[in-house]
Amino acid sequence: MSTELDLGPQPLEDILNGWGLSHHNLVEVSPEQLTHKQVQRASSGRKLTLKMKQKVSRTLNFAVWGRLTNEEREQFVEYFPKHLFNYNKGYEEGDPNVEMYSLLEGRKIRRDFLEELGL
Repeated sequence: MSTELDLGPQPLEDILNGWGLSHHNLVEVSPEQLTHKQVQRASSGRKLTLKMKQKVSRTLNFAVWGRLTNEEREQFVEYFPKHLFNYNKGYEEGDPNVEMYSLLEGRKIRRDFLEELGL
């Protein structure tokens, strides 16, 4: 495998761990049919296309957003590829939502959000 395609563990993995989410949580809530293999490749540092990075970031936003209350949603900063992948143009180190991590402990995705997504 070429080293320019394998870029090591990505910030995505730390963000997932911070929120207490698994790869399965992302796949489960993805309206774009994200697969376990795609999430694994994203978090392990396999270089992805812009389209795939956007798909992963949208799905992460859904996974977190769907577990927050309406008041908590006002404080949530949406994730973009620049937050999740250290090889992305304009990469920003650190998570803008780190203070909110403890909010999701033991929460499941809201039923109204699942209905909104058609899941």
